[in-house]
Amino acid sequence: MTYENLDAKLINALLGNGRASLRSLGEELDVSVTTVSNHLRDLESEGVVRGYTPIVDYGALGYDVTAIIQLKVEGSALPEITDRLREQKQMISVYEVTGDYDIIAIGKFTDTDGMNDQIKELLTDVDIRESNTSVVLNAVAENQQFELDATE
Repeated sequence: MTYENLDAKLINALLGNGRASLRSLGEELDVSVTTVSNHLRDLESEGVVRGYTPIVDYGALGYDVTAIIQLKVEGSALPEITDRLREQKQMISVYEVTGDYDIIAIGKFTDTDGMNDQIKELLTDVDIRESNTSVVLNAVAENQQFELDATE
């Protein structure tokens, strides 16, 4: 098994169970605990694996409204606006994009009133020239990760 292939298999195993022990990972991959530990340490130090977090169902916690907010901003204000969006706790993703808009942000809200309040506050910024907000009706796939190609 090559180094890269073992890393891919290790990542795939962690995608299946991020709480797996080094011992169970070693057994699954048929390598020693030390090998798993070394590869995992390398993946973490290279920034490939950046943490082990739970997958939260925000809908189950009352955050039933998902909004996709598209913004056109004044060019020089782009870093300031993206930083402000990133700091808002309910914004789960913020992207600088190409196309008709400069920024796309995705937020989770408990209701449309809370969403409207946050968007209206955001739009008081003179550097935001235009906005378009879409409310998600049905999340078909969300927070998906994919397994890496790994040969046997």
